[in-house]
Amino acid sequence: MPRQTTSSSDAPHLPRSAPIEAYGNGGFAFAEMSHRGSLLCLPDAIWAWPVTTASDIDEASLARVFAAANAIDTLIIGTGTDLWVPRRGLREALRAVDIVLDSMQTGPAIRTYNIMIGERRRVAAALIAVP
Repeated sequence: MPRQTTSSSDAPHLPRSAPIEAYGNGGFAFAEMSHRGSLLCLPDAIWAWPVTTASDIDEASLARVFAAANAIDTLIIGTGTDLWVPRRGLREALRAVDIVLDSMQTGPAIRTYNIMIGERRRVAAALIAVP
């Protein structure tokens, strides 16, 4: 059984990127750990992400992505089970720091993220947990 991670947002769950091994039941499994809730997967760490619906996604909820922009070319947003069209202002803000945004449901987002980190691409993922 994977060990449960802590929920502090002051420290990453894992100080590196890792493929997502499983998802569902409100959480994720990765690197022999599990986490209930949404995740923000950056090139240098995996963090708890307090977002529960796509309508919560904005520049503030993606502050860590903007802070790490020099290490990211693509941001994949997994929107749970819903489809979501990002606001134009969010796309423009990400484009201003040279990040391409791609949004899709969480399942396809995880598969895409895993392939891209396997290819050693400069990718981040913001993943909303699904039931």
